[in-house]
Amino acid sequence: MIPLSLAEIAAIVGGAVDGAVDGGRTTLVIGPAFLDSRTPEPAGLFVAVDGERVDGHEYAAAAVDGGAAAVLGSRPTGVPTVVVPDVQAALHRLAAEALVRLRQANPDLRVAAVTGSQGKTSVKDMLAAILSDAAPTVATYQSFNNELGLPLTVLRATPETTYLVLEMGARGVGHIADLCRTAPPDVSAVLNVGLAHVGEFGSQAAIARAKGEIIEALGPDGVAVLNHDDPLVAAMAPRTRGRVTSFGRGPGASVRLTAVDVDDLGRPTFDLHADDAQVHVRLRLLGEHQAVNAAAAAAVALALGLSLDAIGASLERIEVLSPWRMELRERADGLVVINDAYNANPHSMRAALETLSGIGRRTGRRTVAVLGEMRELGAASAEEHRALGRLVRDLEIDRLVVVGEGAREITSGNESAQFHGSVPEALAAVRKNVRGSEVVLVKASRAAGLEQVAQGLLTDSGDNSEEGDA
Repeated sequence: MIPLSLAEIAAIVGGAVDGAVDGGRTTLVIGPAFLDSRTPEPAGLFVAVDGERVDGHEYAAAAVDGGAAAVLGSRPTGVPTVVVPDVQAALHRLAAEALVRLRQANPDLRVAAVTGSQGKTSVKDMLAAILSDAAPTVATYQSFNNELGLPLTVLRATPETTYLVLEMGARGVGHIADLCRTAPPDVSAVLNVGLAHVGEFGSQAAIARAKGEIIEALGPDGVAVLNHDDPLVAAMAPRTRGRVTSFGRGPGASVRLTAVDVDDLGRPTFDLHADDAQVHVRLRLLGEHQAVNAAAAAAVALALGLSLDAIGASLERIEVLSPWRMELRERADGLVVINDAYNANPHSMRAALETLSGIGRRTGRRTVAVLGEMRELGAASAEEHRALGRLVRDLEIDRLVVVGEGAREITSGNESAQFHGSVPEALAAVRKNVRGSEVVLVKASRAAGLEQVAQGLLTDSGDNSEEGDA
């Protein structure tokens, strides 16, 4: 964050300083803004949000005692605080002004924005890794891509930052437009339009309208990066004033993906083509779909001026993305566990299950899918979960374990599925029955908590003496 006095922050956000000497003129905020008082940022700004379950104001003093310089809140806290009527709105005003000043301090600063129904966190992580190899880069932490996460990310940037990579999520039309007003992008990417969050949007057409806001925010000098293979995304091209480029497998893509293959554990190799250049890439990441994500990240990096050779070399160095996203680990006895429990929708479920099935075919290992609920699918939820059960059957995955009432419909599509009502029950059953010769995929929406199954299997000794059915 650019250094600001508490008085300057109050002037930017239209607030009043409370609890600081000299009206906050000598209270200097140097560190980033943050939400969690348990991990205070030295000389940072604690953002006190009054939420449904937790009131951040109650932890303001602890944050300052832990090293924070001051607080942004909606009421006095007994420590130096900028008091505003609306903390979230004030946070956005502060981030917007900080970005303006950062651009003035560093004219080379470029903002890259990424959205899509699925894959945006993986693409953001890949892009951040590529750009970090070239120059100082700040990127969205994990998937903190909402109205709080985005301004917090902006406020982590410093005058030395060259690339600011922002993942943008939405729960309705207008949300991404609001985020772009806080952080106007130089390059915007739309990855796909799927069914994720269709229950909140109401229709896939509404999702397309919302995702396209990210390229409408571009100026004439901006670049829109679109998925050539997704008709709803490709059709967005007229919605931008910027230059349009694309990625995909089709012959018309600006960055084209060819010769895709996977090894025994599902790690892809492929060729990327751009203009007259070509590079061969061998990813360490899991899943054929990561090749498409890599093409998207490459297209954004090319739009920012990097070379295809440098991009390919950076892609090959990436070992992990954000936690619990196709994270492959091996237990001492040889059991392979794929933890993809951070998020789930029909598209990402299919990609993960196809990866699991492919590993089974290529290695001869027995395959186990431990699946939970896909949330926010609205009226399509029951059928999408039943379709998932049928997909597991069609892919000839050896064992299906369904966890939680919200996922029960998966069993309707697969009569051999085993159902468990809770995560502890499922972990106990799976732990008792898996063997070192098997590979287990664990996947669900984050709220299902299935990462506990993956972690529990990995911490198990692998000495299972009892036989049974999971």
